[in-house]
Amino acid sequence: MQNLLSSSLLSKTLKIKIHRTIILPVVLYGCETWSLTMREERRLRVFENRVLRRIFGPKGDEVTRELRKLYNEELNDLYCSPSIVPVIKSRMRWAGHVACMGERDIHKVSVGKPEGRRPLERPRRRWEDIMKMDFQEVGCVGVDWIDLAQDRDMWRALVNAVMNLRVP
Repeated sequence: MQNLLSSSLLSKTLKIKIHRTIILPVVLYGCETWSLTMREERRLRVFENRVLRRIFGPKGDEVTRELRKLYNEELNDLYCSPSIVPVIKSRMRWAGHVACMGERDIHKVSVGKPEGRRPLERPRRRWEDIMKMDFQEVGCVGVDWIDLAQDRDMWRALVNAVMNLRVP
């Protein structure tokens, strides 16, 4: 895909369509169930910026007449769609569906407590822990997300607030 995205024969709008329809679905497959760490979020943002730099190409500096890479802010201005991390954080929509399912298998798996011993190392974050961290970023501390998801209007407003957070 690198040659295709950096080709001068294709227009930028076509390259953006290729990015949205081919690259993003492959990268984001199953992201509703991921429990991302900060390192993984950073790596995904780096990947997305690298793809966007291929699409938009270098920028000519007006003073020195040299080509330079686009800054991240310039990429965000040129690419109007939300970045990859808020799209992943939209997993809260899926969490609302899971919370409303009741006692089905998917609900048991996502909220249940596994039996047995855990390894001695620091345990990895669970999906539910990541959901609680997303709520803390919005300012909902100590709120039970399963009870909150039962109110659809309030849940929709909360999901929109999480998706509109600016990620560094």
